[in-house]
Amino acid sequence: MSATLIAINTRSLVTRSFLFDILALAFIYFVPTISHMLNVPLYLVEPMRIMLIMAIAHTAKRNAYLIALTLPLFSFLVSAHPHMLKVMLITIELVINVWLFYYLSKKWKNYFGSMLTSIFLSKGIYYLMKYALISFAFLDSSLVSTPVFLQIITMVIYSGYLFFVLSRKEIDPPQFVDPTR
Repeated sequence: MSATLIAINTRSLVTRSFLFDILALAFIYFVPTISHMLNVPLYLVEPMRIMLIMAIAHTAKRNAYLIALTLPLFSFLVSAHPHMLKVMLITIELVINVWLFYYLSKKWKNYFGSMLTSIFLSKGIYYLMKYALISFAFLDSSLVSTPVFLQIITMVIYSGYLFFVLSRKEIDPPQFVDPTR
């Protein structure tokens, strides 16, 4: 494969990642407005996780980590929500989600199971940390604010989406090697 082809495709991936990041930030920025306009609490479907899943599916691994690290803080900066301790909890949860997904998918070679497990385990860690913060009175909120059945449904849908997208990439692989993965 020629170096020119790799360089062109690398630029394309960087451009796609940059555009995705702008879209993700805009989406998070407008979630409160969209929720208000539609009279639907969109936070229940975890918009940050949606952006994370889409970053994993459509951009490079590095970009998925960037999204996990920055979206909670961006949300706090533009809307003062969630509380700064929850920003840290959500950031940790999303980073663990990304790391576990890539780790498990390499071991298991199963995108659906890897994503489902990584979401489940990262949520478990999130709830353990949140419980500790509530117990020590650092955080004043309920432990579970999104109904568990809805969390299970979204876990399955997001894992299914990722499975579908990444499995399609294996069936119809791109004609270049992605040097950023």
